[in-house]
Amino acid sequence: MEEITLDKVPRKIRDQYEKSMSALERGNIGYAMDMLSSITALEPRFLLARKSLRVAQLKKLLASKPSATTHQIASLKGMFATMGVQGKIKKDPKAALAAAEKLLAGDVLNFPFLKLFCDAAEAAGMPEAAVQTLEVVRPHFPKNVDFLRLLAKLYLDTGNPAGARDCYDLVVKLRPGDQEALKQYKDTSAVASMKQGNWEKRGDFREKLKDQEMAKRLEQEHRSVKGEADIDQLIADRIADIKREPQNMNFRRALADLYVRATRYDDALQALDDATKAAGRSDPQIERTASAIRVKKYDALIADARAKGDEAAAAATEKEKADFIYSDAVEMVKRYPNDLQFRYELGCQYYLRGMYNEGIEEFQLAQRNPQRRTRALYYLGLCFKAKGLRDMAFEQLKKAASEITLMDEIKKDVTYEMGILADEMGRKDEAIDYFKKIYEVDIKYRDVAQRIEASYTKGA
Repeated sequence: MEEITLDKVPRKIRDQYEKSMSALERGNIGYAMDMLSSITALEPRFLLARKSLRVAQLKKLLASKPSATTHQIASLKGMFATMGVQGKIKKDPKAALAAAEKLLAGDVLNFPFLKLFCDAAEAAGMPEAAVQTLEVVRPHFPKNVDFLRLLAKLYLDTGNPAGARDCYDLVVKLRPGDQEALKQYKDTSAVASMKQGNWEKRGDFREKLKDQEMAKRLEQEHRSVKGEADIDQLIADRIADIKREPQNMNFRRALADLYVRATRYDDALQALDDATKAAGRSDPQIERTASAIRVKKYDALIADARAKGDEAAAAATEKEKADFIYSDAVEMVKRYPNDLQFRYELGCQYYLRGMYNEGIEEFQLAQRNPQRRTRALYYLGLCFKAKGLRDMAFEQLKKAASEITLMDEIKKDVTYEMGILADEMGRKDEAIDYFKKIYEVDIKYRDVAQRIEASYTKGA
């Protein structure tokens, strides 16, 4: 299924989505859910709307403080509807998907409902929607092995073996004696290793498994390295492998990795350059890896200068490193203007350099990337704040906060800045409320403890 992004949906749907997000930010969750449900029915491929719907459903459910009994009651009430969905999955998957949506609206943390939705989404040719739903609710199933297995399967179906590997890794830790889980972890690790950096074209998962023995051998060798002689021997082995199979990108990636481990950064960069030539085309992931190696090279030079007590040289190299990261970010956007990850990285560089208008432009584009949306909104808020546009900054941060369910690091950052802005706009009580939300889960975060304590001192 090809996802439709916010900038590609019809104007009417985009307006409805923006209204639904405003309703969600104001706490009008029921109205937001109704609008988002309507949007997903009109355009099922608009995954951002479905993600927002899940966030709204989760907020509504968590406000009622659900328990195991809550889910049991929901299952009983939805028994006949569940049977109806099961009966439609093969005959009319789209109708099954719509019916499964109604079940989730009542209890989005009900695992049988979630599994049913995933089955319907896959039958309707929308496995990405299933993955997205499970990712939103995943923090609430940290030790549920069935949930992790389901998500792993969907990751494989959508070409994300690294995600599947991480799920099976957790299953192995939860069930150390589960040999099937261990096998699945090893298999997905092999495929993820081959796919790392998008070095090979996407293909069928089972087709790629034919090369797993080679990938496992490379991984075992990588782990068994004990000294310089071991690395030198492995480098020689990989060079021989490449001469024998020049089109095997897995060997070329392994060679670059070994060069990095040996701190032979120039050789690693040359290996990547040779890989690009062998592939006959440029690859944004190969270039991203090359950029990371160049940064490592700078770090090594800085550490060496400091070890020699030459702070002037270290400072000069720090500046060179910063200049390289900036110029590289600019160049990557020129070369790959549709890559929203590169847009996000360039926006960060503009922000660090005080180029706020340029940063705003990049973050406005980068927020279309679901993986970077909340951080992009966060930096949009910071850019507006730096320009003195506090009300606009606050609105961007509210959008970001409304899409994050748990008080993780990004939500702490967003909530803190909302508190700062509220304080600067004279809304002192509101500011303290934001700081309290962070204080309740992380007393050591920045200066929230001092701010909370100071507020009580003033009130005494």
